[in-house]
Amino acid sequence: MSSEIKKILLQKISDKSAVVAVIGLGYVGLPLAVEKAKAGYKTIGFDVQQEKVVMVNKGENYIGDVVDTELKDIVNEGLLSATSDFSIVSEVDFIAICVPTPLDKYKQPDISYVKNSTIEISKYLKKGSIVVLESTTYPGTTEELLLPILEEGSGLVCGEDFYLAFSPERVDPGNLIYKTKNTPKVVGGVGQDATEIAATMYRAVLNSDIFEASSPKVAEMEKILENTYRNINIGLANEMAILCHEMGINVWEVIDAAKTKPYGFQAFYPGPGLGGHCIPLDPYYLTWKAREYDYHTQLIETSGIINDSMPQYIIDRSSKILNKFKKSLNGSKILILGIAYKQDIDDYRESPALKVIENFEEQGSIIEYFDAYVDLYKFKGKTKEGIKELSEKVLKETDLVVVTTAHSNIDYDFVQKNSNFIFDTKNAMKDVNNRDNIELL
Repeated sequence: MSSEIKKILLQKISDKSAVVAVIGLGYVGLPLAVEKAKAGYKTIGFDVQQEKVVMVNKGENYIGDVVDTELKDIVNEGLLSATSDFSIVSEVDFIAICVPTPLDKYKQPDISYVKNSTIEISKYLKKGSIVVLESTTYPGTTEELLLPILEEGSGLVCGEDFYLAFSPERVDPGNLIYKTKNTPKVVGGVGQDATEIAATMYRAVLNSDIFEASSPKVAEMEKILENTYRNINIGLANEMAILCHEMGINVWEVIDAAKTKPYGFQAFYPGPGLGGHCIPLDPYYLTWKAREYDYHTQLIETSGIINDSMPQYIIDRSSKILNKFKKSLNGSKILILGIAYKQDIDDYRESPALKVIENFEEQGSIIEYFDAYVDLYKFKGKTKEGIKELSEKVLKETDLVVVTTAHSNIDYDFVQKNSNFIFDTKNAMKDVNNRDNIELL
């Protein structure tokens, strides 16, 4: 029977009669849903946030990597719709889970969104469908968590009645070259049939290579490796920045010199900490899972400690700068330039700027921020609005400007000319000629 179900499902993918569901319409889910619909598949997006459901059904975009006109067109053509009703699962053939996987306050994996979504899916899962988890998680999640929930809730047997796979999301908000459409995909299924079916669907939708892993665990681990690699190397860059400052050496020039080597070196840069949906979080999934095997991930945890300490290091350096002008953190006016976790996007998830601001305020500093991409942000239950204009008056009345995001839409010459002093943690002002009032990380 399983071979017949596989044949039918592959045929549906081939003739584009397969119906797709994408669970979670955030930075990963909405771009994926759009690509599925653009490829000609009827796609239904699901999200618990009713606001997102309403916006999608109106063809209104809220994700930077999605093209407004493309979203509107596929909604008008009836290829994409959204709902908050999980019963849609009974109508679909391909289900992609793209929900958040944050850390709890103890820096342990919070897989409640994945678990709860899987429980709901299991209630409506039909024979002959495939479930693919895209949310980043620890190795073993697909087989140890999803599989038993789906089988118990649906009464179906994995590999015979339905298929299950893991294919990690690879989303880099603001990347002008690599989007969902052309970024290579990794797929690892529970059994070769699941891998083949999932890979076939992605090949039908994406314009990229598909790597077929031997198991979900391999695919889950490779995603952790990708982001741990970046976490560790950024940790090295941050430690080098601290040491270089003590030695009176410009770390940015050091990195520029090192990257002239055509082999064996890839440039990573220091900053006020780590932000985004992956790099600050994913390594902790591995360190948590490693304890199950009585293994202590020393290198990973050390880089995490270094990176997590950077917001406080920014405060300490700022304090020393203010001391030169006989000022203290308490009562000083600080202007933060940039809330987004990386340049030229509006995504501030896990942005180190939020922790920097929190630390400044704990010391009694008076904080304002400017970010043309982020009008306001919410952090720990509080909402803060940014200033609307980066004016001469604002800059002159500020004791210290701290650059935390290297947005390209800021006139840094203007900032330099009108500021009392600037602490540039991102080397955003590298092209400014007059550097008398600029200190680098």
